[in-house]
Amino acid sequence: MLTEDQIQTLAAELQASEKSRVPVEHFSKRFPGMTVEDGYRIGRAWVALQLAEGRQVIGHKIGLTSRAMQISSQIDEPDYGTLLDSMRYTYTPGQVLEIPASRFIAPRVEVELAFVLKSDLKGPEVGVEQVLAATEYVTPAIEIIDARIEQFDRHTRVMRKVFDTISDNAANAGIVIGAGRADARAIDRAWVGAILRQNGAVEETGLAAGVQGDPAIGIAWLAGKLARWGETLKAGQIVLAGSFTRPVAARAGDVFEADYGPLGKLAFAFV
Repeated sequence: MLTEDQIQTLAAELQASEKSRVPVEHFSKRFPGMTVEDGYRIGRAWVALQLAEGRQVIGHKIGLTSRAMQISSQIDEPDYGTLLDSMRYTYTPGQVLEIPASRFIAPRVEVELAFVLKSDLKGPEVGVEQVLAATEYVTPAIEIIDARIEQFDRHTRVMRKVFDTISDNAANAGIVIGAGRADARAIDRAWVGAILRQNGAVEETGLAAGVQGDPAIGIAWLAGKLARWGETLKAGQIVLAGSFTRPVAARAGDVFEADYGPLGKLAFAFV
């Protein structure tokens, strides 16, 4: 386990990377004995630095929700991170939202559902029915993931480990919302689908069933995980339930459209 001084030093590296847009080398390479717990401690220390600069927590994200991703990352559960107000981009229907590419290092786009809460969800024991009762609505969402810790080692090209991803706030860097809203109980959540187009070409399609069979399952899981830190999912917060498409790399000039059928579209461009 890393010392508190090491945790703070690595969090400061992430803070510097977020400002400079220059990724840092893998923490797991420099500290091969680090643990998942260390990763969360680093990520939380980085969030504390963000809050000290005036950022506000607007919610949370869940990642690595598919079995394939968990197996490739050599873990047996999802990971999670924190959403900040500086990460939020709000889409206006009928327009193309412009997102500054310069804000990111190596952005990638994922298709998700977001749960917006109307009441608190306090773990450790939370079930799907409690999640649905606490949800004001579900809405399409795009998560923009990034690599403040480089995705591939600059020397060996080895992919970063899950400890690095977790340290890096579960890779979260942005969220796009602003399409339709639906009652979480009134829709068949598993069958919510989306088509992701990049520059007019279909890059990904998927169903929300890919997120543990029901995206609400992850929200219940997260409430339990946050309880260990003495935290609660709070009314008004946004919770990203996990991607049901692979990440699609984005560059300046790329135009995306995520079509969720009856729930509407999210159209945005990196400029």
